[in-house]
Amino acid sequence: MSNDNQRLLNPNPNPERLLAIPVKKSDPVELYRPLRNLVARKYSESDAQKVESVLETLNKCRSDMVERGGLSLPMQRDCLIHYFKCLCMVDPLFTAISSDSDSDPIVFVWYDAFNSEHENGVSSQRNSIQLEKASVLFNLGAVCSQIGASCDLTTPLGRHLAIDAFNAAAIFFYKLWKVFAKDVSATLDLTLLFAETLYRLSGAQALEIRLQQQLDHNNNDTAASSALQQHRIAVTFRLVSENYQIAYDLILHDSAATEHVFSFDRTWMTHLHQKVKFFKVEAHRRRSSILPKSQLPKTISLFRSCPLDHDAVSVTEKLVRGICCWMSLVRSCPLDLDAELVKKIWKLKHKSIPKQERIPYLDLLLSEYSSFKIIDDGKLVANPWDMPPPYPTNLEILSSSSLSIMLPIPLKKSEPLDLYESLRSYVALKYSESEAERVEGLFKMVDKLRSEMQRDDLSLPVRRDCLIQYLKCVCMIEPLFPMTTSPNPPIFVWYNAFNPQQDSSQHNIHFEKASVLFNLGALSTHITLSCDLSTVQGYRLAMDALYDASYWFFILWKRVAEKASATIDLSVNCVQMLREMIAAQIADLTWNCPHSHSDGSSLAGYLVTLRCRKAYDLSTLGPLAENFVQSSIPQFLESKMKTRHVQTDPSDVTEQFLSGYCEAQSLLQEACQTPSLDLLSEVGPVMIKDGNLVINLRGIGGDELPETTVT
Repeated sequence: MSNDNQRLLNPNPNPERLLAIPVKKSDPVELYRPLRNLVARKYSESDAQKVESVLETLNKCRSDMVERGGLSLPMQRDCLIHYFKCLCMVDPLFTAISSDSDSDPIVFVWYDAFNSEHENGVSSQRNSIQLEKASVLFNLGAVCSQIGASCDLTTPLGRHLAIDAFNAAAIFFYKLWKVFAKDVSATLDLTLLFAETLYRLSGAQALEIRLQQQLDHNNNDTAASSALQQHRIAVTFRLVSENYQIAYDLILHDSAATEHVFSFDRTWMTHLHQKVKFFKVEAHRRRSSILPKSQLPKTISLFRSCPLDHDAVSVTEKLVRGICCWMSLVRSCPLDLDAELVKKIWKLKHKSIPKQERIPYLDLLLSEYSSFKIIDDGKLVANPWDMPPPYPTNLEILSSSSLSIMLPIPLKKSEPLDLYESLRSYVALKYSESEAERVEGLFKMVDKLRSEMQRDDLSLPVRRDCLIQYLKCVCMIEPLFPMTTSPNPPIFVWYNAFNPQQDSSQHNIHFEKASVLFNLGALSTHITLSCDLSTVQGYRLAMDALYDASYWFFILWKRVAEKASATIDLSVNCVQMLREMIAAQIADLTWNCPHSHSDGSSLAGYLVTLRCRKAYDLSTLGPLAENFVQSSIPQFLESKMKTRHVQTDPSDVTEQFLSGYCEAQSLLQEACQTPSLDLLSEVGPVMIKDGNLVINLRGIGGDELPETTVT
């Protein structure tokens, strides 16, 4: 960054200062015994056994959070996220324990983060899970802000991590402000005023670091000095100014808040005042650069919207930037892609709309990477927060003799490829041998995953996990493509899933990505086919697998297919046809929900038929018709789907726990969509350590890939 830009962004006396939020402290409390006793008394001993793993992990998380010293900031984040999920799962128990005269009260004690010695600096409440949730969300925001403030802003990688960290902090404080603070009467740091202040402050600091990137890029790239780039810079100046101004005014105009901040650190207000003054002037000066909406492009290129600098100074930084490719794929794609159709059917049957988001049974039952599991007889297992994957999984729920409810979509086949050698030799040639050594562990993992994902002898869940991990890796290496200067560029060869005599070979990373997405969707239909619909769990797993298939095909359809000109199975029309076929099955299974019997409504049948008709028309017209001559898909779509009745079990305490898990996933989803922060986690498969990528991938194909650290 030029000296002018460096001076421009740092008007305060301490130019590199970023404000980090302190964490709240708490007293220890025993959770396992009183909650288990309550479940055994209110429900049954067998119910208590079903959920005792969750209660044990809940207790361990809180103990580690409060009493375990020496945890790194990423480990504190991991622990808090895990604990919050467990808290949401046990939420219904705290309503019960408050009205149960035989239960010992659980007293939560939390201290004010800014002034614990204040006369109102401690909050002690009986059975108040709302106070506990609010305090944990506060600490999640605080820890993320501390991660951001500790990043090295002199490197592109450090700035990228800091932006993600402060953005995550802002989201946690936003959830505290909008969802929890209004229902908690506690210390001043948990009030609506402080929650909004910390949200604005964290957002302003994330935007300011992003602004550093924009100015740096603008200074080094003459082509970037365009009206659009100046527009981006002006808009960011305005947003930074607005957020600092709101944060400053909220504290300044409340005497109690001002005194509270002064008691913690008097320099905070001076720092904020200088930021407000500077950015207000700069935002006003640059307002003429903001373009009208009519002059803005409809789409912005992926890498221009990526927070990591274009001119990354190392291959490690370039690969981390590729994580933006992964987030670009999944961030804007909703999980419940046929939600409106499902809502219509639910309203028709139950005269109401389901309140909870769908529970991810596919991951809870089958994924080796989900730390929360459902195992034998509906028992819930919450693995320790500091235990890395793979996690034990019971695959017996899948049955090879179950009823066939749909045709499985065939998987695409591919030719073997030595990706490791191609990637490593390219990096060594373009950059240096030392740079190649720093990332060769990742390249080994990419090569191993590509080989494993094609193994037909792997179980369906393990193969799905492998495909997802490989897709993430493909997104990481995407910034290296195209390898125009490589003497040995990788050529991806994939065969048409419906007509294996046709193939396509390309040096196109989007072609590889599209093929993996196709196989993820297809594999989920195979999982659906293996489910026993006469059981509740089998039904739920089948339903979730169909949603999963629709999800991956939606991403392929909307984000990748047009970039991968290949065999017709990857065409927009074909993918759209497959989604319509899956949507028909989702509608059919939704109507045959195990919690009530179908009455044969003509409207439900119409919705299913409508989706099948759309899919049939797409499969029998134009180029697709030639591909499906030997396929049974058109005949399947023509046939009338049979209504199935499902045996049901009465709901128990595990149902309430799963609803709480869903709530936690929903609340945490946006703040946890920061995969670069996951690279700091010590339980993840890929970690950043001392600027290197450290690989620790286990559980793929039964082998362990040794941890690789290259200095």
